[in-house]
Amino acid sequence: MKKVTLMFAMLLAATSYINAQDSSDKRDNIMFGLKAGTNYSNVYDSQGEAFNANAKYGVAAGVYLGIPFGKLIGIQPEVLFSQKGFQATGKILGSTYDFTRTTSYIDVPIFLAIKPIKFITILAGPQFSYLIKQKDVFADGTTTVAQETEFSNDNLRKNIMCFVGGVDINLNHLVIGARAGWDVQNNSGSGSSTTPRYKNAWLQATIGFNLY
Repeated sequence: MKKVTLMFAMLLAATSYINAQDSSDKRDNIMFGLKAGTNYSNVYDSQGEAFNANAKYGVAAGVYLGIPFGKLIGIQPEVLFSQKGFQATGKILGSTYDFTRTTSYIDVPIFLAIKPIKFITILAGPQFSYLIKQKDVFADGTTTVAQETEFSNDNLRKNIMCFVGGVDINLNHLVIGARAGWDVQNNSGSGSSTTPRYKNAWLQATIGFNLY
């Protein structure tokens, strides 16, 4: 709980900064910017023998574009490099394993943006994620070569549909964002995987800068 609280501490700190910003209403302006921050990810709906997972941190960075349809509503597509994953223990081929998985995705969310007041944007929508890299690190020498081969040969789903929601606090050129997302498809490409089948779930905190 403490780790989650730290991720969103920046949102609480923003309230003391708002009065010092340009007070003009920019909700009907097109916005384009850069953002960077962190994911705090884990898995849910998992299927695996004696499979227990813990959350881990990863990088999140990319660009966003805000397209208004008036002051109250718009769309906001983003393109992000996004690291997810988990730390886990489990059992496969009769033996236990202990490892960390880091998955690197290109995430493309398409948000509906609702702007009830000039400093707040509420966001929700689907996300397309494409797996570009996976790294498995086994923690100790008890893991067998057969187990490592089973993981490396697994047929993983590279294209995953997700749902994401969140909020942005807009402070002139500075944008402080928080997101929560989860996969609606599991990671198994064929459904025949013997390694753990799961869906990603993550919290994300970022700071962005509007270039215009």
